[in-house]
Amino acid sequence: MDKLLKDYKYYLRVERKMSPNTVASYGADVAAFLKGTGVNPSKASSSDIADYLASRSSDVSKRSQGRELSSLRSFFDWLILEGDRKDNPCDAVDHPKLGRYLPEVLSVEEVTAIIEGVDTRSPQGVRDQAILEMLYGCGLRVSELCNLQISNVYTSESFVRVIGKGNKERLIPLGDSARDAFLAWMAVRPDPASPAFDDFVFLNRFGKPLSRVAVFSMVKKNAQLAGITKEISPHTFRHSFATHLIENGADLRVVQEMLGHESILTTEIYTHIDTATWQKAVLEHHPSGG
Repeated sequence: MDKLLKDYKYYLRVERKMSPNTVASYGADVAAFLKGTGVNPSKASSSDIADYLASRSSDVSKRSQGRELSSLRSFFDWLILEGDRKDNPCDAVDHPKLGRYLPEVLSVEEVTAIIEGVDTRSPQGVRDQAILEMLYGCGLRVSELCNLQISNVYTSESFVRVIGKGNKERLIPLGDSARDAFLAWMAVRPDPASPAFDDFVFLNRFGKPLSRVAVFSMVKKNAQLAGITKEISPHTFRHSFATHLIENGADLRVVQEMLGHESILTTEIYTHIDTATWQKAVLEHHPSGG
């Protein structure tokens, strides 16, 4: 079974070009199903899958069950490609009914309080303020921020080149606040611990790239210091970025492009809006824009 999972994850990583986090998540979901049911994957039935998801209903949310079903559907599709099955048992399993998910969003005043509340008397504080400005000003995912390269930040042209999910590239306008915070960090950024880290924007005090966990902890700490009681994460700044753009009149497809969503249906959660142009819309309408 270990070899089967290893081969499946290789397929996701190499052929589907999924991110390491997605590969790990899909692999964990499939492994949990196989271990929890003990069924032979080539003989698993729709009932096996439905019963397994039902058994999980008291422990995980419907959204998590939906993700698990997607992982299993992908796994059985792969088995079909490999010639180990002729059908996908997930096709006969209903997707868990989800309520409309509304992400936590900060007001402009709350975002400002968090960013301006950072103590910038140390290089770490300057870095943390730059991270918050870029999370909010560019709508970055935390993984995109941790992997951001200096060579992909164009301060003169006011945009950032981001490599997102599926290794897809997108260009995001860089507002004045985010650009100034970035330049302030560049002025005090420590020497990289290794030549391999030369191009990483955000380093810890040891000269190594920041981890996702470090960014999560920093965001929570500064939110608490600013008196924000909402349950927030780095992703909250991304949600706030999109919501504030739309509230200020940016076009839904512009926001879709900025967020790197494949489908506009994913972006529609932030509501329907009027048409506007690309960089102009973002820099004119975003509260910390140009």
